[in-house]
Amino acid sequence: MSSLVGGLIAGYGIALPVGAVAVLIVNAAIRSGFPAGFAAGAGAATADTLFAALAALAGFIIAQALQPYSDALRVVGGLVLMTIAGAGLWKGLMAQPGAPGTGEAHHLLTTYLQFVAITGVNPLTMVYFTALILGRNPASSNDLLSANLLFVVGAGVASLSWQTFLAAVGSLAARHLTPRFRLAATVVGNLIVLGLGARLVIPAII
Repeated sequence: MSSLVGGLIAGYGIALPVGAVAVLIVNAAIRSGFPAGFAAGAGAATADTLFAALAALAGFIIAQALQPYSDALRVVGGLVLMTIAGAGLWKGLMAQPGAPGTGEAHHLLTTYLQFVAITGVNPLTMVYFTALILGRNPASSNDLLSANLLFVVGAGVASLSWQTFLAAVGSLAARHLTPRFRLAATVVGNLIVLGLGARLVIPAII
């Protein structure tokens, strides 16, 4: 298997499971259209690519350094998700009935940076990519450099393509949803994110 294909498989492996970030990307597209959803997805894909690159460069060292702080990082990540979910619920409930949200679409850079940060607070992504990279065995140091580069590119392309698909799904769904259903989708989506955030926090503090 080529390194590029391996990277693609790894990227889809980390992106495909439906988690908090996926729900938030779909919600962003439902509220503010495809551009906002794409900006959110691009932010998540950027974080995944950075994690893959860090794992390729010094993944084992970084993963070992983060290990003692894994519980604290989970708490921080969970609190961030819970805060975002609370803000999303407030925005959704305060929005004018019948008027799809447009504020986020006018702040695409903010949305992008927000999703880089949201995805970046999950240290397990680093561990995931590190384990995959360390499991590969190129023949020489030159092979290692080129193989890791292709792996990182593959992971980034896979993540971005999946996040873009999620943004498209949210955007298409919004066109066929009544205002009441858009509100319901926003509330349910943010409640799911709230629960996922709590699931990170509670085991780490008990």
